[in-house]
Amino acid sequence: MPFDFSQSHFVLFGLPTTFALDRAVLDTAYRKLQAEFHPDRFAAADDAQKRLSLQIATRVNEAYQTLKSPLARARYLLQLNGVDTQEDTNTAMPVDFLMQQMEWRETIADAKTQRNVDELEELNRQLAEEITELTVELAELLDEQHAWSDAATAVRKLRFLEKLNDEIGNAIEAVLF
Repeated sequence: MPFDFSQSHFVLFGLPTTFALDRAVLDTAYRKLQAEFHPDRFAAADDAQKRLSLQIATRVNEAYQTLKSPLARARYLLQLNGVDTQEDTNTAMPVDFLMQQMEWRETIADAKTQRNVDELEELNRQLAEEITELTVELAELLDEQHAWSDAATAVRKLRFLEKLNDEIGNAIEAVLF
């Protein structure tokens, strides 16, 4: 059961090393690898082969989780290109982006206090549009411009937006339940 643990996630799934990817192709490649290396297939094998199949299946799962998420995929591409997104240390953002964040958080708090699910759902829709636009921008920065520093900033923005999206989901749950 030969397996190269040093290969990139993209190589593992037979994909080009790009941000834009065909999710159906990724899903198909994932299922094929899972079927090939799933530990259940090695139930009668010796302990070493069982352990190896488990390690390979774990690697395949981790790679799949990374590539299926735009945020994780962008981080990974930047990492492959030697760029640290500095998400934990660099919180500097453009002023207009920070102002928008503050407005959205105020809207969430107000809608939650007023138990206004419609307003929260509208904000969720707006945020989904923002996330889509930022994902398109990331594809251009990573795949076309190779603008690693700008892409790292976009990753930090996307992380902010995903956290905000989680806050909206939590607020909707709090209002409904």
